[in-house]
Amino acid sequence: MNWISNYVRPKINSLFSRREVPENLWTKCPECGTMLFHRELAENLNVCSTCDHHMNISPRDRFAALFDGGIFTEVEVQVPLADPLQFRDQKRYPDRMKAAQKTTGEKEAMLVVEGEIARTQVVAAAQDFSFMAGSMGMYVGNAIIAAAERAVKLKCPLILFAAAGGARMQEGILSLMQMPRTTVAVQMLREAGLPYICILTHPTTGGVTASYAMLGDVQIAEPNALICFAGPRVIEQTIREKLPEGFQRAEYLLDHGMLDRVTHRKAMREELVTIIRMLMNQPPAIKGDLPAPEPKPVIDLPPPPTPEAVVDDKAAE
Repeated sequence: MNWISNYVRPKINSLFSRREVPENLWTKCPECGTMLFHRELAENLNVCSTCDHHMNISPRDRFAALFDGGIFTEVEVQVPLADPLQFRDQKRYPDRMKAAQKTTGEKEAMLVVEGEIARTQVVAAAQDFSFMAGSMGMYVGNAIIAAAERAVKLKCPLILFAAAGGARMQEGILSLMQMPRTTVAVQMLREAGLPYICILTHPTTGGVTASYAMLGDVQIAEPNALICFAGPRVIEQTIREKLPEGFQRAEYLLDHGMLDRVTHRKAMREELVTIIRMLMNQPPAIKGDLPAPEPKPVIDLPPPPTPEAVVDDKAAE
């Protein structure tokens, strides 16, 4: 019995036991509840194939789909003090930063890069909502200034993807000071005559909305994105009235003149190509490059006869 219990039974159980499925293979859509396979979701740019809900996407994945061939170069950003106020709530501020860096693989909430879109040089910046809700701290302010200075140096447009819960409370007044700093950076672009295009994603709230996120020459938003300064729940509790349906959503703001466009994520690249080339006084982009013509084969012909050879032939005749 020991041989059957210790060897045969475990062997049979291992052959017929169910294999556990990894938890990260499927993602549940927060809007409709559909289970989405991770590869299909990534190919669809984190957009639900059932209800078309736009989920959060990392800056690197967004840039890979935006730039030609997915090729871009990071722009160096000055790193500020790690914990200027020695802030501590339930955790120390440096501990929260380390946890966010480990989860996202990024060192901060904004990534600044440069590259080409349809062979047009641009500088782009994007906030990562997964990194402490994309909150605006000193690093984000430095990143926007670095992006604006790089765009002025290259004389190219600046594209910014905003996604944030507001200012970072762990940096206090130093975080709020980034609002005028980023406004000055946007003004620097305008004085240089360069386009500044801002894409508002879900959600864009707080001090971000009150500063650089609403100062673009062209304001674009993704479908059903929440865009506001104070959230709808706070407003309802303040005025004690029921808000209209879809209040502070992208489509509502478009109808009331706060936005220029509401564009699907999969059509964002083509939209940006058209706008950039229009604002830069460039011809329309070529949809596809034709291959170079194949060289014609070279036929070796005999050299033409010299005058002396012609005279000799006539003499021989």
